[in-house]
Amino acid sequence: MQQVEKLEQYSEKTRGIEVTVAPVFLQQESDIDQSVYAYSYTVRIRNEGTVAVKLINRHWVVMSGGRQIADVKGEGVVGQQPILGPGEAYEYTSGTIVVDPVGSMHGTYTFHSETGEFFDVAIPSFNLLFIASDTIH
Repeated sequence: MQQVEKLEQYSEKTRGIEVTVAPVFLQQESDIDQSVYAYSYTVRIRNEGTVAVKLINRHWVVMSGGRQIADVKGEGVVGQQPILGPGEAYEYTSGTIVVDPVGSMHGTYTFHSETGEFFDVAIPSFNLLFIASDTIH
C-alpha cells in the first residue's frame, strides 16, 4: 500500500474570512549543504461572511532561525485580486526560501468589502521545518 504524506494545515478566521495554509518542503529545489531550504505553500481563502470582498493587498513576514529575513508587501496574490462572494473560495500556491532548518511565515491580507469597508485578515503563522530522514527513528 502506498503511503500518502498528510500535509499539515494551519487555519485562522477573521471577520468571516477563513485562511488555511498548507506548506510543503521541496527537496528537489533545496540545497541543504548551502543552507537553502525551499518550500511551497498552498493558501485557501474562504468567504464565510454575508457580503462580497476583494483581496487588495498582502503582507508576509518570513522568519528563518528565529530572525526575520523578509517583509513582503504588495498588491493581491500571485498577480490577482480575487473577489469572493459569500460562500466562495480562492486557492493559490506560492513559495519561499529560508536559510535555516526551522522557519515560519505569517501575515495579513487587506480586503475591501462591497459595503466600502477596508479590513485586515490574519494569515495564520505556519512552520517551515526541515527534518532530515536520518534523524527520524
